[in-house]
Amino acid sequence: MGRSADLPRTAGTYDGDDAGCPMLHVDMDAFYASVEIKRRPELRNRPVVVGGGHRGVVAAASYEARKYGIRSAMPMSQALRRCPHAVVLPPDRAAYSAASDHVMAILRDVTPLVQPLSLDEAFLDVSGAMRLHGRPGAIAAAIRARVAAELELTCSVGVAPTKFVAKLASARCKPDGLLVVPAARVLEFLHPLPVTALWGVGERTAESLHRLGLRTVADLAATPVDTLRRAVGAAASEQLSALAAGHDPRPVEPDEVEKSISADRTLDIDLVLEQDVRRELLRLAEEVGTRVRSRGFVARTVGIKIRFADFRTITRVRTLPSWTASTGEIFRTAADLYRGLDLDQPRIRLVGVKCENLREAAEAPEQLSFDLARPGPTNQGESARIRADQAVDAARSRFGAAAVTAGSLMPRGALDQPEAVSSADRYRPRERHPSDSPAP
Repeated sequence: MGRSADLPRTAGTYDGDDAGCPMLHVDMDAFYASVEIKRRPELRNRPVVVGGGHRGVVAAASYEARKYGIRSAMPMSQALRRCPHAVVLPPDRAAYSAASDHVMAILRDVTPLVQPLSLDEAFLDVSGAMRLHGRPGAIAAAIRARVAAELELTCSVGVAPTKFVAKLASARCKPDGLLVVPAARVLEFLHPLPVTALWGVGERTAESLHRLGLRTVADLAATPVDTLRRAVGAAASEQLSALAAGHDPRPVEPDEVEKSISADRTLDIDLVLEQDVRRELLRLAEEVGTRVRSRGFVARTVGIKIRFADFRTITRVRTLPSWTASTGEIFRTAADLYRGLDLDQPRIRLVGVKCENLREAAEAPEQLSFDLARPGPTNQGESARIRADQAVDAARSRFGAAAVTAGSLMPRGALDQPEAVSSADRYRPRERHPSDSPAP
């Protein structure tokens, strides 16, 4: 890949040329799988896959599993054909969220200019932190050391003049590495890369560029913008031309709030009975509610996704009269939305729940309510429900996701009453709500 491969990749300290490189991209290594392996040290050096059943997809794969060609979003059946002896574990979002919160706290100890992209990666702008913490390369090395010491996990860090190049650098030095791209060597680093390395170049755009004979970033950088415009359009041509020249003026945006938090599950066996769908809705509502609370958010909108055996998919959302972070309210709304579909003997292969229209809990406007029976963040009932949810979150964080389980999610026969349900899972008569609407 040219001389860019000569850039120093290091797992320790960095003393090279990092002047003018305030952007860091921190990316945890095989995050979900690594969290699981930390909890189960006997799985170290074994192929570990985190994901659903035979009809689900791979959420994460350890580097040992990746040697067999297993990657994220691959159908689980295909992954197991490639590596039949892989250890398959179900996702534990609560554990991943807790680990992510710890990582983000470490990053915010360095600078408030942290922009999380997902649970396992974030951008930092350390331009204002160098007087206190040292040069960018030294900051990156210190972050990696602290993550390793406090979480027993590894991360890779790219350091560069821009966000785009920093992200490419962290990918180049995986796993467990540190790579600085000096300002004077950005083009040397970028130009040997394939055009697919550029943000915004998907399969269709790549085909258009390949038809012009453009295979590398250097090829694209040498192409007039007018020629690119005819191939990929005005907006894309300007962006790609700038990135190929090493230009990316976007700042780190620390206040960018996630647009939604969702979870879905592809079932091993199609569901037909409403009680079975409700059970999955409750399971997913617990997962989504935990993640909403762990980030200090409340939500105003709850939605569901239903995919049938023929792969037809429908979504519905409801905007609530007040903000919530309560698992019970999320579940009740999701169950009402499902009941409102009036399905006749459906065969359902996937169920999903999401919360959107998120806001920091401390910033959510209070809304007076004269209906104390209606859950809402301003009445005592909702506050008590959220405190109970937070107690459950704390127990699961300390003792594992299975420490506290809703009665209806326990295996049949585990309770004296096989169909025992939690208070959040009581069947209510169907109510149509004026704010029910299809998701956009």
